[in-house]
Amino acid sequence: MPDNGAVTGPDVLHPRLPSPLREVTDDRFARHGIRLLLKRDDLIHPELVGNKWRKLAPNLAAAAGRPVVTFGGAYSNHLRATAAAGRLLGVPTIGVVRGQELAGRPLNPSLARCARDGMRLHFVDRSTYRRKAEPEAREAILRACGAEDAYVVPEGGSNAAAVRGCRALGEELGDVADVVAVACGTGGTLAGLAAGLSPGRRALGVAVLRGGFLAGDVRRLQERAFGGPRGDWRLEERFHFGGYARVPPELDAFAADFERRHGLPVERLYVAKTLYALTALAEEGAFPRGSTVAAVVTGRPFPEPGP
Repeated sequence: MPDNGAVTGPDVLHPRLPSPLREVTDDRFARHGIRLLLKRDDLIHPELVGNKWRKLAPNLAAAAGRPVVTFGGAYSNHLRATAAAGRLLGVPTIGVVRGQELAGRPLNPSLARCARDGMRLHFVDRSTYRRKAEPEAREAILRACGAEDAYVVPEGGSNAAAVRGCRALGEELGDVADVVAVACGTGGTLAGLAAGLSPGRRALGVAVLRGGFLAGDVRRLQERAFGGPRGDWRLEERFHFGGYARVPPELDAFAADFERRHGLPVERLYVAKTLYALTALAEEGAFPRGSTVAAVVTGRPFPEPGP
């Protein structure tokens, strides 16, 4: 198995790798002498888009056909991607969903997609969910799911295998950009991206959650994946807009304007915050004139826009 995370099993699904790189002309960057590139990871696979492919592929290889248990909230992109992978590869999947109160309600479109793809949903109360990384709590959850022998993928898919898989993202970019920005929920993509970039290039993680915990998580993920720190990276935590899944009118208007300017559907929970952060940082003079900045487009809007 190549050590960049590419695997044989999921490769039968024909991922588009390396993902395309597109330059866009945007006056908000051009007037500061900055080139803007879009790393179109959303085009890797029609159902396992963006960093979800890079994280899931090595974990699916490690699962070796065993059932896969993973975790997420009611609108988790990771749950949808795992469910789609399970359907495409014939692997049983179980999604542990945060919020016992959701069990008696109609499924929202995101969870309904998971169920249609064959994922068995198991709802847990929020207190139990917060303790899911503790061995006793995790074992109790697995027993309740009837999945004691399943392969467990953490929330967001971020573990050492996923981080090594995401290193290929940085390797694909090489030295084409001075700064590469990516949205961060659990930190795995940033940890791998930074490790794969060429010397002298920097990764910028745009936190989509509040809390100030991500830096420690990224350091721990790199320690587990590589034995220590790798690459030059930093976090920008001013652009979460109130937390995960918060899309206030200002952010929605920005995303709609970017779509009109560049003909690119902008996913609101992650990608919009990355693009907004880069635009604000350019206005603040955070990037020297002559810089090339790349934004990783990690996903597409859900549900998919119509024709």
